[in-house]
Formats: sequence, structure tokens, C-alpha cells
Amino acid sequence: MRGMHTSLVNLVARLTSTVLLVAMPAATGVVGTRVSTAFAEQDAARSGACRLGSEDSQIHHLIWLQFDNVHFTRDNPNVPSDLEQMPHLLSFIEANGTLLTNHHTPLIAHTATDILTTLSGVYGDRHGVSVSNSYRYFKPNGTSSPAGSFTYWTDPLFDFVVNGPSATDKTFNMLAADARNAPAPWVPFTRAGCDVGAVGTANIELENLTADVPVVFGPTSPEAQEVTSNPDQAAADFIGISIHCAQSSTLCAAGHTRPDLLPDEPGGYQGFVALFGHKNVAPVISPGSPLTDLTGKVIDDGSAHVGFPGFDGMVPTNSLAYVLAMQEHGVPITFNYVSAAHDANRPFGPGEADYEARLHAFDDAFATFFNRLQQDGITPRNTLFMFTADEGDHLIAGPPSPAGCDGVHTTCSYSKIGEVSGNLAGLLATDQGITTPFAVHSDAAPTVYITGNPAQTAGVTRAFERGLVNVTAVNPYSNQSEKVANFVADQAEMRLLHMVTADPARTPTVTMFAKPDYFLFAGARNCNTPCISINPNFNWNHGDVAPEINTTFMGLVGPGVRHLGVDHGVWTDHTDTRPTVLALLGLKDDYRADGRVIFEILRSDATPDGLHQDRAALRRLADAYKQLNAAVGQFGLDSLKWRPPPPAAVPPATRASNSSRPSSRR
Repeated sequence: MRGMHTSLVNLVARLTSTVLLVAMPAATGVVGTRVSTAFAEQDAARSGACRLGSEDSQIHHLIWLQFDNVHFTRDNPNVPSDLEQMPHLLSFIEANGTLLTNHHTPLIAHTATDILTTLSGVYGDRHGVSVSNSYRYFKPNGTSSPAGSFTYWTDPLFDFVVNGPSATDKTFNMLAADARNAPAPWVPFTRAGCDVGAVGTANIELENLTADVPVVFGPTSPEAQEVTSNPDQAAADFIGISIHCAQSSTLCAAGHTRPDLLPDEPGGYQGFVALFGHKNVAPVISPGSPLTDLTGKVIDDGSAHVGFPGFDGMVPTNSLAYVLAMQEHGVPITFNYVSAAHDANRPFGPGEADYEARLHAFDDAFATFFNRLQQDGITPRNTLFMFTADEGDHLIAGPPSPAGCDGVHTTCSYSKIGEVSGNLAGLLATDQGITTPFAVHSDAAPTVYITGNPAQTAGVTRAFERGLVNVTAVNPYSNQSEKVANFVADQAEMRLLHMVTADPARTPTVTMFAKPDYFLFAGARNCNTPCISINPNFNWNHGDVAPEINTTFMGLVGPGVRHLGVDHGVWTDHTDTRPTVLALLGLKDDYRADGRVIFEILRSDATPDGLHQDRAALRRLADAYKQLNAAVGQFGLDSLKWRPPPPAAVPPATRASNSSRPSSRR
């Protein structure tokens, strides 16, 4: 058994860590056979001193794109999915690489947690943000307060109530398992001499004015004064955009840089600088003229403030324009975010005319993007492309009209649409008689913080958990009474699901994974106003546990990636993205990722040496590893579903003799 154990440990190490130490051999060209979407074989000069892979590596650029809630699968079987309605993007991936459709989120499946997990390769228990897009933390007096998930990487925990750092919890928002600041995702690239651009991607650029500007620029800086005097322009000037500079960067030498400080970075990180904000980045990537979107319009926030258009303004015409300008001016590594296709001024249902028009605009932007890249010589021959979405969503709507509408030939409309909004405090009090004071991070997967922070095994905690398990409501779509919860996770279960961080104060008392139609808030302990209603302002839920939420996609294109088209078989999740990308680039982190290299989609000549042997055993182990360790792997899902069996009936004749047997503690 000890020998078998040693072999398994070695195999896991090969999957998750040591393979990242191997420099990649040269890969051959990877142009697809579909002439309509495959790029011509072109060479581009290596950008500056950027060193990716071995000396003869063909990868000179990385373009890493993460969507917000864009779907490969159909939400209405008659209506083509988001990616189906972006054929320029879908065909590009299928013709030149592999699209993995059995790809998964961590928990809780929200934008911040999912993007940070993808960027870092570790789950929330190791990067600190396992509940998002905000979370709560306990204060010493037993009450809880809300904190922001979106802050710059080195910020302390930011309390929304005091609008500043917490007075009692001094931990970093981005928190490693050893309670230090989590390692930053750009470090291997800048150490390799590569400038790294960030466009709207979580926490690697400034996220908000009050928390981030004083940390990066200083509390008495001109930038901080602009936050006070002209906050709208300050948001356009400083939020959402950054370039983390290599020490040899000529691009950054011409700009207004700030020290890129990472005091807890493993191995040290001294002498690096960065450019923060559109005001400081635009002059070096669009010298002599304002930065324009892909249609030629000067990028602004929609209210005449030239600069970052806001995170909801990260539509492809804006987001991809930043990427192009960076790549064209010597920033070879770019991370960008693209906002959701199904939300604009209001939420859309599949097949609605406005939704269709928005997807068409997304597709046009990708057509322009790929054409420009080809003209620049940035092609699948010399560039690694990664495309994914943070999570999927659960659609909450009645049937569309007319029946059978497909959105393409016949647009759809919805007379009944919107999430089921639920007052959790009112439901617990009226349905279960539970009046225990608590606060909640409102969500389809609400995290509950019982006032006083009682112990996990305290009677008040267990009674509250039983109330969550049994609380019922009438769903206004079905008009049927039903249990609101699908699953309830105590702290032991949350630890198994990678939801317990190094900061005990931010561990919820309990998490409820509701039926995904519901969005639950704390509310009042009565239902004088309805405890259940339809909220038409939102009709897509995530955060929860449901296949349509936790299953997303990940596409890789570039040297070393096999041309498999759409692959439905290989089970992966967001932690696997970074190890695979770094393996292809020949770079490594100073920590072991939770994910593993997806060697099944790599060409033989690009597969690390440690993964060439025992391929069949490695495939079995890789699958077992994911199913055991991933939050929504089989073990995680089965543990959520588990309930203790009812006590066995004891025959009357034996009850006396068994009277000394201890009762079950669960």
C-alpha cells in the first residue's frame, strides 16, 4: 500500500506542479483546415525582451479572455446559444484548437470567485474570495458587516459600511492559505520580461475609487484629490485598466508609473512598476490620439467622461479595442473581461429582439478583432488564445411567445419573466418558527451569518440549519408549494467545497443553495408584504448549484494545442486553465495550483515530459483527482446531497440490552 500511495503522490505531482517546471519544446504550425476561419501562416517579431518557453518557442503572445455569463449551451432549445450566435469566435476556436464544453466553476459560482479562480489556478480557500461578488465578515461583537470582493490585489479587507478598510479585520482581501497576500497572477510573466495588460479583469487593475486609489497612488496624491473633486472622471481615469511592467519595459519607461508592490510575493518582487488607469495607459498604447473602440468612437463612460467605460461597458467593441491597442504597441500578455450578452438596460430572455441584436454586435466585434490581429501578424501560429466564461446562468421565465420562436426567424417575447425574490427571514419565521437574528449575503446561494457567531454544533445553529432545510414557499411560476433549499452546507461541508478561507471571520455560519429560481435576502421577520414575488429586473441566477450554472466552456487555440474542435468528454474546471497555459508557455508559479495540466488536448511535442509516460493511468488519475477535489466534482455534489439515514428501528425485546449504546451525534 505504501508503494501504491507513493506512486499516486508522484502522479498527482506530475499533474499539478512539477510539469510546470518543464520548458516546452517547439511546436509546429497549428493553422486549421477551414479556410474561412483559419489564419494565414504569418510570423510576428517577439515583443521586446519577453521570454516565453524555450529559446525556439513559437508562442510570442497570450490573449486571455473571460466572458461574464456567455453560454455555449442553449437556454431555449429552439434558440441558438450565445456562442452559436457568435460564429466568428466559435469557428475560430473549432478550426484552430479545442473547445472544452465539460468545463466547470468553483463555488460559489459568481463573477469574482470564478475569475479569480481562473486567474490564480486555486480555489477560493486559497485566494481568499470564496463568496462573491461581496461577502460578510464577523466582527468581535458577533455582528457582521459587508465587504467587497472586487478590490485591487494588495488591498486589505474593505468594509462597505465604513467605506474603507475594516477597523477590526486587517487581513488582505486576496488571502492565501497561510494568511499572507495571495500570489499575484502577473508575476511569472513580468519576471520573464513581458509586460502584462489587464482590461476589466478582477483585481489585477483598480476596481473602485475609495479602496484602491489611496492604496496605489497615496491618500494625498493628485489622483486621490480627483476622486474627491470629480469622482466620475476619476473613475474613467483610474479604474479598470492597467499594465504591469517588466523591468526591461521600454513602453512603461515613457509613462506615469507607480511602484508595483507585492510585499508577500513568494521569492520576492522588487523593482517592478505598473501603469494604472486609462489616463496613464492610453497615452502609451494610443500615442498622439484618443483611444477608440472598434467602430472608431472615442471610448468614454457614456456620460462624456473620456476613459474607462465601466465594467458593464466591457462589451467587445470596447474590451477588444484595449486588447488590440496593447498587443499592437508591445504588450504581449493581455487579460480581458467581456460583460454579459444578456444584460443591457434590462435583462433579456433567449430570442428577444434586443438580445439577438446584442449578440450580432458581439459577433461583428470579434470579426473585426480577428481581422486586425491577422493584419498585425498575431496568429494561431505565434499566439496562445484562451477563451472562457466565469459561469453559466439559470433562466427564470415563463414560456416564450410565440411557441416555437427561435430568435433568428421569429423573435420571442416573455409575459412572465424575473427571479423569484424571497424574504428569507420572513419565510423562516412564518413557515418554521425560526426568529433567530441573522444577516445574509443575498443570493441564490445565500450565506448566513447568525448574530453572535455561535459554534457550529450549538443548538441555535443546528435548529437554524434544520429550518433552512425545511422552509417552503409557493413558486409563482409553478404555483406549487416546494422546499426552497436544494442543499444546505454547514462549515464542515463548506471546507470540503473550498469555501473556508484563512480568515475565520469571513466563514459563514451556514450556506443555503436554493432552487435556482430563487434569490433570497434577509428581510423582515413577517410576510405583511409578500415574502415571495417576481422581480422583473433580474432573470438570470448564478452562484447556485445547478448544471446550467456550474457547467461552462473553455477554448484554447495556439501552438501546442490539438485541433479537436468541440470536446464534450474531458472534465475540467477553472483551476485547470492556468496550469495548462503556463505549461504551454514554459513558465511556472511559486506555488502549486489546485488544477492540473489538461494534457489530453496538447500536442505530443508540447506535452511536458512528465506527462508522456503512463498516459492511461494519468487519464484515470486526472479524472479521479478532479472528481475528488473540484467543488462541483462528484464527491462535492454527493456530499451536498448526503443526509444521515433515519435511526434503525430496534426490536422491543432488545431495547433494554441496548440502552447503554450512545446516540448518534449527527
